[in-house]
Amino acid sequence: MADPLTILVAARDEEARIERTVRALSEAFSEATIVVADDGSRDGTAAAARRAGAHVVSLPRLGKGQALTLAERDAPPGRLLLADADLDGDLTQLLEESADLAVAAFAERQGGGVGIAKRTARLLVLARSGFRAREPLSGQRALSPAAREACFPLAPGFGCEVRMTIDAVRARLEVREHELPLRHRATGRDAAGFLHRGRQLVDAVLGCGPTAINHRGLRLPLVGALVALGGSRASWRVRLGVAGIAALGLADDLWSGPERGFRAHLRSGETTGVLKAVGIPALALATTRSLRGALLVALAANELNQLDTRPGRALKAFAAAALVLRGAPRSYVPIAVLLAPYDLREMTMLGDAGSNALGAVLGYGSVTTFTARGQRLAIAALAGLTIVGELRSLGALIERTPVLSQLDRLGRPS
Repeated sequence: MADPLTILVAARDEEARIERTVRALSEAFSEATIVVADDGSRDGTAAAARRAGAHVVSLPRLGKGQALTLAERDAPPGRLLLADADLDGDLTQLLEESADLAVAAFAERQGGGVGIAKRTARLLVLARSGFRAREPLSGQRALSPAAREACFPLAPGFGCEVRMTIDAVRARLEVREHELPLRHRATGRDAAGFLHRGRQLVDAVLGCGPTAINHRGLRLPLVGALVALGGSRASWRVRLGVAGIAALGLADDLWSGPERGFRAHLRSGETTGVLKAVGIPALALATTRSLRGALLVALAANELNQLDTRPGRALKAFAAAALVLRGAPRSYVPIAVLLAPYDLREMTMLGDAGSNALGAVLGYGSVTTFTARGQRLAIAALAGLTIVGELRSLGALIERTPVLSQLDRLGRPS
């Protein structure tokens, strides 16, 4: 007996097309459950999909990969068929493939630009998996239960298809492309078309890099190491220290285990957390040439990392502190501002690389701003917060405090 089939359709502002697409899929796959992931539509997409008989998961505007990931949770176990909301054509042959991941290749090219996004996507798939993809950006895909387990949660945005192929191949599953006479709404060589393909290109590149799972269960690119590129007006010692701390944080992002908190890392012994616990103070001591400075930098790096459990929280704390500190923090404000909208909208994550590095910047700023007595008070305050964070959740305390909770949610998808 075949596994049950669920069809997932990601849609944003597709009121004019979604009803026809859902009805066509219902006729072709009468036994399937159709789930439409409404990615923050501002028109009647959700109502039109419901009229056609689909189950609709209404979401804030997050991105294609995020919408499909959250909607997949509403789907029963079994096979998946992914289809674009503007699809015109028959996908039944795709399910006849025996491959774990079957990808539809359009028989005829429609619209498009000069091919940069697609060629880049092909190179990314080849570099990360060795698979030569003809249609790396195709959204029409059939997944076996094994492929579903290997590929979800998906990479964000338009990078979801590229990373899906990579994940399936690296999981040693069979991936096959199948040419079909399909049509869809093609983008042209105008401003809107180039903007769309530019987003595809950026999302594909980000989606093929290091990723992590956030509090919502979304898989997001880790971009915090970019903080090391900031600080053009900071001293070379600060830039060196921040870059080194970002590198230690990135190592923890990539290779950390399930341990959380100092005590868990110390009990486990040789972990990336222990590497940070030793490496960050050592770098801080070498670059500040002061025990007080080293303590400030290390404690601030840890504290901002403790706060980075919700989108935008660590960046807001950094911005608030940068208003009152002199020196290095103001030099790193531009990179923080650049990262903020992506972090807030759950398109990327700072990870330990970004939160540790920005926290260290605040530590260096404290060394410049405070007198010796002020530095001792700051060390005591940061040490106290660190202890509280080890014993209780700082995030929970923020969420229970009305004013802090409102500031915390500001700019974040609901």
